[in-house]
Amino acid sequence: MKLSLLMTSSALAVASLAMPAIAQDAPGAEDAVSRQDTVLVTATRREGTVQTVPLNIAAIGAEQIEEQGIEELADLIASVPGINIVDRGGRQGNPIIVRGINADPINSGDGDNSGGGTVATYLGEVPLFIDLKLNDMERVEVLLGPQGTLYGAGTLAGAIRYIPVRPQIGENTFEMRADLYQYSEASSMSQDVGITFNQTISDTFAIRGSVDVLRDSGFVDQPFLVQTLGVSNPDPDFGNPADVAANLTSMEDVDSEDAISGRIAARWTPTDWLDGTLTYYFQDVDVGGRRISHGMTTYPNYNGTQQLFSAGEFESASRILEPNSITNELLALEFTADLGFAELTSATGYSEFADDGNRDQNNLLITLEYSYELFPAFGSMTHEVGETDTFTQELRLVSTTDGPFNWIVGAFYSNSESAAFSAEYTPNYDTYAINTLGFTFLEDHPNDLEYFSQSLIELTESAFFGEIGYDITDRWSVTIGGRYYDYELKEFSAVDFPLFDQTFNEQTLDQIRANSFDPTLGQSDDGFLYKFNTSYQFTDDILGYFTVAEGYRIGNSNGLGTCAAYDPNATQGACALAPGQQYGPNPGDVAQFDERAYGPDQTTSYEIGAKTAWLDGDLILNGAIFFVEWTDPQVSSATVNANIPITVNAAGAESKGLELQGSWQVNDQFSLRGSFSHAATELTEDVPFLIRTITPPGFGTAFEDGQAGDRLPGSPENQFAIFGEYVMPLASGNEVTVRGGYNWQGDILTRTGGRGSSLTVPDVGLANASVTYAADNWDASLYVKNLFDEYVITGYVGTPLSAQVASDINGDPVTVRNPYATIGAPRTVGVRFRYFIGE
Repeated sequence: MKLSLLMTSSALAVASLAMPAIAQDAPGAEDAVSRQDTVLVTATRREGTVQTVPLNIAAIGAEQIEEQGIEELADLIASVPGINIVDRGGRQGNPIIVRGINADPINSGDGDNSGGGTVATYLGEVPLFIDLKLNDMERVEVLLGPQGTLYGAGTLAGAIRYIPVRPQIGENTFEMRADLYQYSEASSMSQDVGITFNQTISDTFAIRGSVDVLRDSGFVDQPFLVQTLGVSNPDPDFGNPADVAANLTSMEDVDSEDAISGRIAARWTPTDWLDGTLTYYFQDVDVGGRRISHGMTTYPNYNGTQQLFSAGEFESASRILEPNSITNELLALEFTADLGFAELTSATGYSEFADDGNRDQNNLLITLEYSYELFPAFGSMTHEVGETDTFTQELRLVSTTDGPFNWIVGAFYSNSESAAFSAEYTPNYDTYAINTLGFTFLEDHPNDLEYFSQSLIELTESAFFGEIGYDITDRWSVTIGGRYYDYELKEFSAVDFPLFDQTFNEQTLDQIRANSFDPTLGQSDDGFLYKFNTSYQFTDDILGYFTVAEGYRIGNSNGLGTCAAYDPNATQGACALAPGQQYGPNPGDVAQFDERAYGPDQTTSYEIGAKTAWLDGDLILNGAIFFVEWTDPQVSSATVNANIPITVNAAGAESKGLELQGSWQVNDQFSLRGSFSHAATELTEDVPFLIRTITPPGFGTAFEDGQAGDRLPGSPENQFAIFGEYVMPLASGNEVTVRGGYNWQGDILTRTGGRGSSLTVPDVGLANASVTYAADNWDASLYVKNLFDEYVITGYVGTPLSAQVASDINGDPVTVRNPYATIGAPRTVGVRFRYFIGE
């Protein structure tokens, strides 16, 4: 089984469009929004609307997903207040950042399967991170702020719920959909086709299924591919076409994405009090390469000279292809039982995730200047494989009786095991180093394996959570909640250098799973979190609320072996230092952090907001002010030896800001929506030795301190969006709808405080437009994304300091191809068609 429901980029930005909400149904609340479309939500475990739920919640329904062609969270990256998605393409993962709660440098080369780790994501009732393709969704819900008293999975900054359409008993329907589109920089067209069916088998049983196939062409070219790794020269004489042709080749549209996703669900309602659904989800994604650009020749390297290659805005200068395969599977059993006094919900899930990809490792190894650069044909490739199996069980009991009291109580258990390895190959380097450089201490490894790291992690989590609410009056409600959590993390990690041991070979995942856990790396913790919420319906159209809630995230290992004791006659490899361990000849050369692992962090969120309706519900204006204290934040740093990215704990940080959202049904045909958010995020205390600074040539041991007041990376301080829709009824009874929108976001730091000579992602504004013709059982749309063809940079990898130039044994230049940018899509023009039948 596999786990990939790619859920990170389009639901989040959309879901946050709606802002704070109010408690139980209050007088006049439904009337206030009756003139605008509403989406029912169950994020508080009771049915309501965004305007009547006492939390900061947003939702997008199936109709909006279909009409706007929303495919994934990144589609609405700047249109939702309080949320930002770092869109780095399918190859690298797209972190989800809520209210600026992020301290990772968004110039890291690869993502992971966590979405950044600050947001809990649910597929139905089962916690699972996935960048999900949004097909056959009933709605997507987003809750801002910690939600650990409502959900089994702990949350640091928020929660996202994908709610698929359940099998509908009594309905027999079929839908076919197709999307054909072209990037302005692509050499071929892309297509996305799919079907959904619902079939009733009996009065108590129905099945529903869907499948979608995506063939995205990509648009990034790779003109500097070496023909044979370890034989061809990656840095030929670029002024000599014959020398270039003898060593390099090129390929167009390398960042392609082929995906197949779907689900099959069976629903059984044997009695009027029991409702159960068994669902199998799958998503397989094959990505051709990174969505990056090396078109940055205006940036000098550390000594002021220019990089020796030239790349266009949509060209990658990587030396090898970097494909990646991501597979996800989930088997989920969900049922609810009406017990009269309460509703019992059980959600059981088993998921499997696997990824398998290659990476160009030249930039790191050449920069180290350990002699790799001396080999004129030096080329390296890293093969990375990982698998994660997870079992979860959540039980929840929600009161259903009338009266001033209401309550929720639940229990949660999760067990996951992850095994992974990273194998680094340097073809023909060992032979060259032995025969030409005289490195007789090396061994000629039979398969050119130069480095191998392996890790095994088992995480067990459990929690008890709940809330009690009381209606003091018919307008004033108070809710208190709590969460007791406990986790245990067991780990094993090791790093080997096979060029020093010819007998060592890469391990399989099964062999890695056979290792014993390292007791020095494991960790465990338990504790209690609380929540307080109060809401008041000032008038039938004005609702206010105040919430204080705590959030929590577990710690983890950095997946590196422990460094040996300092030896001035030896070169340390890729390893992690223990606190206080010496790494250099001077007495002050000691590790400031535990580079092997990092601990948990916690947030306390304070929020006050209001939801208001005007003009008989035609005008909705909502807003919230928030302040988040972040204790022991997990921030990114790097190891002293080999500059390997790691996570450490800082002392403290904070985020404060405001979020505004509004919608106006101007008349029966014309409507507007808009949003604005401001989030100021910064360190509250100094963090010595936070940012590793490269001191060319090679890596030195210089660090730069993070300082109180430093702005955190990953999200803009300001962003806004506006969207309009005009519906034109036709005499035939059909409709033509014209839609248009504009999203803008401010600049984004790629490292804390903009330190370490890091680059800043510039501000950008994007316009989209579409025209839809809708008949009884079909509709067709012509759309344009990025209407004005803006060049969109979403992040940077590396800094100008890393753009150093070394020399091979012949004195010819060897370039480090950093920095480079992750980029968004250029102008995209497409046609979307949908046909549906049923009863």
